[in-house]
Parts: sequence; structure tokens; C-alpha cells
Amino acid sequence: MSTTQSERLRELLEPLVTSQGLDLEEIAVDSVGRKRVLSVVVDSDTGADLDKIADVSRALSAKLDETDAMGEGEYTLEVGTPGAERLLKEHRHYVRATDRLVKFQLVEGGELVARIIEVDDEGLDVEVPGVKGRKATTRRLAFPDIDRARVQVEFNRKDKNEKEEEA
Repeated sequence: MSTTQSERLRELLEPLVTSQGLDLEEIAVDSVGRKRVLSVVVDSDTGADLDKIADVSRALSAKLDETDAMGEGEYTLEVGTPGAERLLKEHRHYVRATDRLVKFQLVEGGELVARIIEVDDEGLDVEVPGVKGRKATTRRLAFPDIDRARVQVEFNRKDKNEKEEEA
């Protein structure tokens, strides 16, 4: 049974990331010229601040130094969090994106931009913004109906407290 380097690295590093209270979201080894870059993406339900990322980076670096998991030669370790427009792949990603605006590519074709209201084991309830003065509507999406989903960046969104104060 053959395993890739990324799979072996995941097996080695995931318990260490988990012990720091984080989830190992992605791991990739890329060649940049002559050098290799090991990119590790971590996250948690409460997010990961710079101190947590620095701690996990030091722990991963020490673990990699004591093993031959990266083989011979130089490499750079990069540890970070998912970007602002993260792709939602796992159930926990959808839960963490609750109350965020998401662009959905549907299996049946077409796109839908909506805000995640609630997530359960079968799918999610979303609020589709109203257009041209119409009220927002709610819709149920089952996970099998979603081909891809990506969080959208919102620059001018009012938070709930501001909306309540205006009412």
C-alpha cells in the first residue's frame, strides 16, 4: 500500500496540531525553484490567532527536525489559516461559516449566493438576499446538492447589533 508524502506528513503532524486545539485543514508540499515549501493550514471553531499559529509552527518544526519526513534538502515551513474566501469542504467548515455570505455552485447547475443561517447533519438553511426591494427568502440546501461553496468577503456588512439599533 503506497502512501504519498502529504499523507505521511498528515499522519505525523495531525496529532500535534490537534494537541494544540486546532484542526489540520490542508497540507501541501510544493517545489519553488530548487526549494520546497511545506504549507500547513490550521483552523478551529474559534479561529487561530497569531500566538497559536506561532506555537503550532514551533511544535511542527521541532517534530519535522527530529524525523526524516521531509527527506534531504532544505525546505520552508509555512503555517497559516484558511483565507478569507475559503472553500467549504467539510461539515465543520459550514458550521464555522454560519452567518457568512457564501457562493454555492449547485450540482444541478447554476449559482446561489446566500447567507448560512443554520447547519445540521443533512444540509443547511440559507437566507437568499432580496433583490430590488424584495424581502430575503430562506431556502434549504442538502449537502449532496452542493458542488462547491466558497465564503464571500463582505466589506460593508452591518453586524446584527447595528441593525437592531436602527430598528
